[in-house]
Amino acid sequence: MNRDLDLLGRTIARIGPLDERAMAAARQRQASLTKPAGSLGRLEELAIWAAGVIGDPLPSVERKVIVTAAADHGVAAEGVSAYPQEVTAQMVANFLRGGAAINVVARHVGACVVVVDAGVAAELPAHVNLVSTKMGRGTKNMARGPAMSREQTAASLAAGIELAEAECAGGAQALALGDMGIANTTTAAAVVAAVTGSPTAAVAGRGSGLDDRALAHKVEVIERALAVNRPDPAHPLDVLAKVGGFEFGLLAGVTLGAAAARRPVALDGFPTTAAALIACGLAPAARDYLLASHLSQEPGHRVVLNHLGLRPLLDLGLRLGEGTGAALGLWLLDAAVRLLRDMATFDQAGVSRGHRQVAPQG
Repeated sequence: MNRDLDLLGRTIARIGPLDERAMAAARQRQASLTKPAGSLGRLEELAIWAAGVIGDPLPSVERKVIVTAAADHGVAAEGVSAYPQEVTAQMVANFLRGGAAINVVARHVGACVVVVDAGVAAELPAHVNLVSTKMGRGTKNMARGPAMSREQTAASLAAGIELAEAECAGGAQALALGDMGIANTTTAAAVVAAVTGSPTAAVAGRGSGLDDRALAHKVEVIERALAVNRPDPAHPLDVLAKVGGFEFGLLAGVTLGAAAARRPVALDGFPTTAAALIACGLAPAARDYLLASHLSQEPGHRVVLNHLGLRPLLDLGLRLGEGTGAALGLWLLDAAVRLLRDMATFDQAGVSRGHRQVAPQG
């Protein structure tokens, strides 16, 4: 455990502010490109932000990696999901076959999917494309006590940091977070309620398709878990251990490791953003490295994005998870930085200086 906590401390210490010089240079280049000022809207903002994250006025995010972490949750025993727990392992097998939505979208946007068994409640067969950081066969039931031990909590964070470090060393220029785990929106709601102080009913959603009665039961289970465990919002490790999950710790670690390596981190839906909330509690500077790819249908997702001060790029009504929305965020980020790098300047195109500040027309 001490080794894991030491790694966590060293990683947090390496997370610095955005590179203001690179951002200023990118902003200056944006003003010289063959377009009316501001006409590319948030794509211009994205490219300038990426320059600050990476520390390069002409950043590249061509090599994109999506970390899709899977784990099970003991609270599933309370009947908070419309699907049985066995689906987690079945979906991991689908990821590895390349047949899931995340595989399709990743191929479209030119990203690699790294599938991680962070704690699936089954023994998964070895696979060349499966990374195992298994902390156990699912967490304990948080409605009856802490979900994880302190040792498991620290180990999950360390595993995520090490995974991010390995991917960045292997050439990843941007990372995205994806998740898979039956009952993990229940866990996400508990984490977000604990940290933000929001009412449970305001952050708990229908997940995989609960009806009104099942949703009311889900809210009651989360409230019971918070009452039993009393997680301390001032201590992210306490929240993670008591009402978190193995994949939440791993993805929080990936966030920290990527930020320390100056890589953008694209968030997916509610569970991945809850994991990032833990990361930002541990290292507030990590918030500047986050990209809110989209707004999901889970009500708690809006709550946590607002808490972090992040504005989503897309609102497509997604509620799948897996990293699908984050992959689309990476695609837009890639487009933004390519526009910054590859568009001609007014001087290169021979466009008259007098037309540079023409306002965009509808």
